[in-house]
Order: sequence, then structure tokens, then C-alpha cells
Amino acid sequence: MTEETAQALLDYLLPQLQKEFSTTRKVLAAVPAEHCDYKPSELCMTGLQLANHIAVAEAFFLRGVLNGAFEWKAMEFKTPAEVLAFYDETIPPLMAQIAGMPGAKLAQDITFAVFTQPAVTYLSFDMSHGIHHRGQLSAYLRPMGAKVPSIYGPSADEPIAAAAGH
Repeated sequence: MTEETAQALLDYLLPQLQKEFSTTRKVLAAVPAEHCDYKPSELCMTGLQLANHIAVAEAFFLRGVLNGAFEWKAMEFKTPAEVLAFYDETIPPLMAQIAGMPGAKLAQDITFAVFTQPAVTYLSFDMSHGIHHRGQLSAYLRPMGAKVPSIYGPSADEPIAAAAGH
């Protein structure tokens, strides 16, 4: 991949990633502490574990792009508020750093699991991963007694007028 192509991909992906951050933040903020141990099946993570995974994995992918290598740092938060605080304190500064990355570093190949591809392409992987798990978590909210925020439009709990403000 050329430096110019990598920069163009960043220019395309970063605004989307920033929008998804705001949406994911709303879902994380909706997780109720009193029922965060809910899981729909024994095969599933609890709501807190899933929220934790979303936040920590996003930091993992963004740091991997920045550092040119992936290193998992396991973190287990005890409350949804701790997850949200980590997400708020960690993700925006990482995105700001990525916004300033030079094309050469964005085009550099990085290996993750069985994939070796240019660093910038992992922003798309990060976004897809986050959207996937956010969808799972949003399906947990109502059974946990919480309201489901708007995601790409209104929800039964957040009508169109409220959703338009986001």
C-alpha cells in the first residue's frame, strides 16, 4: 500500500470511527450496575464482561496501529462506570494520535493473529469488531432493565427527536 493510499484510508475511516465511538459510548453508559451480571446464556459473557471486552479491545487495536505491533493488556473492570471511565479517558487520545500518523507508518505491515496487512486497515477491523459486540450488548440492555439508546436511528426507548440530537 502506498503512503498516499494509507492516508486516504485514514481520512475516510477516522471520522466513521469517531462517530462509532460516540454511539458505543451511549451503549456502554446504558449498562446498569445492578444487573451487569446478566447473560442470555451460559455460553455468553455477562454484560459487564462484554462491555469490558468492547473497551479493552478498542484500545488494543488503536494501540496496535500506533505502535506497529499488537500486545494484549488484559484489564477487568469491576463496574460499568469503570469501563466507561476507561473508554472516555483512553480512546479519544488514541484516536487523536492516530489522526496525526504519517502515511508511511499507516502503510507499514503489521501482523495480528494470521493477518498481515497495513496498519491503517486495522481501523476498519476495529470498527467492525466494536460494532459487532456493541450489537450484542445492546440486545442485553432491555433484559437488564435498561433503556436501549438510539444507534443508527431511534429505538423504542429513544424516539426520533432525541436520536436526531446525537
